Amino acid sequence: MKKKLSIFSLVLAFILVLSACASGSGSSSGSSASSSSGTQKKTLRVVDDATYAPFEYMDKGKIVGFDVDILNALSKETGYKVQLANVGWDPVFVELKNKTADMSISAITINSQRKQTYDFSVPYFLSTNKILVKKNSNIKSGADLKGKVIAVQTATTGQAAVEKIVGQNNPNVKKFKTINLAIMELLNGGADAVVADNTVIEEYAKNNPGQNLKVIMDKKAFAPEFYGLMYPKGSNLRSVFDKAINTLYANGTYTKIYQKWFKASPDVNELKAQQK
Repeated sequence: MKKKLSIFSLVLAFILVLSACASGSGSSSGSSASSSSGTQKKTLRVVDDATYAPFEYMDKGKIVGFDVDILNALSKETGYKVQLANVGWDPVFVELKNKTADMSISAITINSQRKQTYDFSVPYFLSTNKILVKKNSNIKSGADLKGKVIAVQTATTGQAAVEKIVGQNNPNVKKFKTINLAIMELLNGGADAVVADNTVIEEYAKNNPGQNLKVIMDKKAFAPEFYGLMYPKGSNLRSVFDKAINTLYANGTYTKIYQKWFKASPDVNELKAQQK
């Protein structure tokens, strides 16, 4: 009887071992599906404000735009899967500060104030602020904004640039959650001008010729700006994505995406020069 029990125990133990191995194998296989090398890379939560065409905006329920194409190219280059979430402008900063997101790509200008709280990639886009007005406006420069009502998107470099001209806490500066609301204020007569990133307001003016708008450039009032991927402070993703951005510059992918959205060629040399 003891012998029979022993054999039975051995068989039972063997079955249990096989069962455990099978269970472990299934779990491992499911978790490593995102990596052909067997080393799993986490899916990154990427947040943006999809109200900023042509960089990121909603089209038939999907987030599309220049930034989205750049993100997808970087995902392919780095091997990281990405999950893009449209959370709004202010929540982008909150999520990264609280480390509930891994990064953001949302036409975010790199500046010293933001660097105190967040990490940035090398620059991937050259921009500047410009002024959007109605065609019959007498505003011709940044200096002409004094005494005028100006609409801006809150917490942007456009707001900072305007306040540098007219002063902080100026009641004539109207702040809105999205650039679209700021432009609507101009169209409805509630503002004399909008100040925002050049590409965004140029895109709007071009796509809405019936609104009779014009875009004003003032290099003295508005300095060049550079966009970067933004991360929580201390992120280990920065070096990986910096390398990938430079690869996109080198292999022509960046230029191809840029030409698709802006019908022009980018100044890649200027972007690379900012890395020094």
